[in-house]
Amino acid sequence: MKSNFGRIAATIGLTFAALTAGAIAPASASRNSGQNHQASSMNTFQATRAPIGHVLFCRANPGQCEATNVTMPRVPQLTEAAWSQLIQINDYVNQTVTPVTDQDLYNTIEHWTYPQGAGDCEDYVLEKQRQLVALGWPIEALLITVLRDENGDGHAVLTVTTDAGDFLLDNRYPIVRRWQDAPYEFRKRQSQYNPAEWVSLAPNGNMLSQSLQQSDNAASLSLR
Repeated sequence: MKSNFGRIAATIGLTFAALTAGAIAPASASRNSGQNHQASSMNTFQATRAPIGHVLFCRANPGQCEATNVTMPRVPQLTEAAWSQLIQINDYVNQTVTPVTDQDLYNTIEHWTYPQGAGDCEDYVLEKQRQLVALGWPIEALLITVLRDENGDGHAVLTVTTDAGDFLLDNRYPIVRRWQDAPYEFRKRQSQYNPAEWVSLAPNGNMLSQSLQQSDNAASLSLR
């Protein structure tokens, strides 16, 4: 299915104008107790283990997981052109990739890779990240993020950090949203200093039980 760029482009100006004018009020749909839901950006906490699917992806694609070697992560300016790119990439990948679980596609619970026409939620994220990097976005602003959805199931989205705050590119939603507008419990995301390392999005992340860590690293990200 081809993306309807004309329809998307027609709404970009209005949406961006409302966003920059502050007409879109901060929401508090996110369920994280350790986050300030009135803040434009998520809080990050201590280092935590990477999902096993991402560990294996980095072993297969070491060039995609190299440390950024930056002392201060670059924060892109959310211009109208940048906003347009986010909307178009999110729309294009969502419409050109068919959702299929790793179990059905690869006969394994968890397999992170760039999609070839079909894939799981993290595959959408990897592809969006790759396409935005190709457009010049800094890798440290494009962070794979894992979470629990409204039903308690595992899910992955791409968090884009900007000077206007954090925004989510999500294969389940056609629009780019502020992080607070999603009814998710955010667990962890890539570090801005090293894409192979991850940080917790909950203040008690280092107290998660071993069984919960194993759940996050295994079946919990399978698209449901």
